[in-house]
Amino acid sequence: MNIEQIYTGCLAQGAYYIESKGEVAIIDPLREVTPYINRASRDKAKIKYIFETHFHADFVSGHVTLAKETGATIIYGPQADPSFDALIATDGQEFRLGELTIKVLHTPGHTMESTTYLLKDATGKDKAIFSGDTLFLGDVGRPDLAQKAAHMTQEDLAGLLYDSLRTKIMPLSNDVIVYPAHGAGSACGKNMMKETVDTLGNQKKMNYALRQDMTKEEFIAEVTEGLLPPPKYFPLNVKMNKEGYEDIKEVLKRGTRALMPDEFETLANETEAIVLDVRSEEEFVKAHIPRSIFIGLKGDFAPWVGALIADVKQTILLVAPKGQEEEAITRLSRVGFDHTIGYLKGGFETWKKAGKETDNLSSIPAEKLKKELSDKETAVFDVRKESEHNAEHLPQSVNTPLGAINEHLSAFPDNKTFYLSCAGGYRSVIAASILKSRGIHNLVDVGGGFSAIKLAGIETTSYVCPSTL
Repeated sequence: MNIEQIYTGCLAQGAYYIESKGEVAIIDPLREVTPYINRASRDKAKIKYIFETHFHADFVSGHVTLAKETGATIIYGPQADPSFDALIATDGQEFRLGELTIKVLHTPGHTMESTTYLLKDATGKDKAIFSGDTLFLGDVGRPDLAQKAAHMTQEDLAGLLYDSLRTKIMPLSNDVIVYPAHGAGSACGKNMMKETVDTLGNQKKMNYALRQDMTKEEFIAEVTEGLLPPPKYFPLNVKMNKEGYEDIKEVLKRGTRALMPDEFETLANETEAIVLDVRSEEEFVKAHIPRSIFIGLKGDFAPWVGALIADVKQTILLVAPKGQEEEAITRLSRVGFDHTIGYLKGGFETWKKAGKETDNLSSIPAEKLKKELSDKETAVFDVRKESEHNAEHLPQSVNTPLGAINEHLSAFPDNKTFYLSCAGGYRSVIAASILKSRGIHNLVDVGGGFSAIKLAGIETTSYVCPSTL
């Protein structure tokens, strides 16, 4: 028996490879499927099943392409209704994989079709659960993302989730290993642990949602409290996972079209494509193409693209570090953005060498901000999440979270300089690029963000642990 967690940090997503006696099951695969095929080939094994825990909202799964290329059967739990060929399993149905058995546990609540897969060894002993978004480490899946019947509320779904956990998962042995679909950083939950594997016994001790004496009413209240609105691209990803999508090979073929500066500029001016710059924030600050949007590959790239660009049909022209163009296109496709129409050949340096117009971003170190703050009228906008800002912030800062930046445009002054900060510099540069693309140029980025502000000894509010707010 071989179980491998294939964890993708930028999505905080775990896919799984299970092999026994030359037969392989893949659980919740990513969009690019070649690594799974190559892995099975190295094992001289055949991919037999593709198990989907639910219709994912935060990424596009590779199930359709993987089934097409391998002949494997796609399996969903009860109440799934995909537009493509798939086996819709019944609750309790079992599937043989070499010497192993995978049992279907229908666990609705996160979504109606949400299913946990219980792995049994050759002796029939329960070994592990692949819990999808039903059970995370330290948390459970949020109950407000489902495409559900009009009469259902998030409270109704939370009640179903309570029942699922207590009738299907909590009765299992404490030594059963929990393999979730996501870890800390995913928008599919609120309070996940940084670990990505744990025992069910430890989760019964650590996870608030598995508290033995918790009533259904208490569970519903705790699970639904403090939910931020889901990113706008989530329902579009669900649609793609449910109805199918273009083969990633075609997406890469279209996106990896190398464009010289003149052609790139023409397309930028004559189409509705946005120019997406995925270099580092330091490079973008120094120089960039006017009106381009920065979202760097080295941060939480794909989730921020999804949250801020939102429309997966948006055409994109790419400015990337040389040699990383395909990586950027692949990562865009993971969240459904399939319409990259080309990239700047040779990167930003070719744009400069061609004598094209450039722009830059005003930025100051935190030490200089300290001097500016002597004027009590200095305007500072903190683009961290509300919970981060509530925990600790500059007393005179205004919280304008990056995820909702478009809703705060009227907050930014148009007649004086203002400053943008985040935790470390990544999000504030994203915010600055968006504001500049909308014609707001009287801004200055605080290099290094709140971390640098603290190091500079600038006065902040007393720290309050977010869990006590």
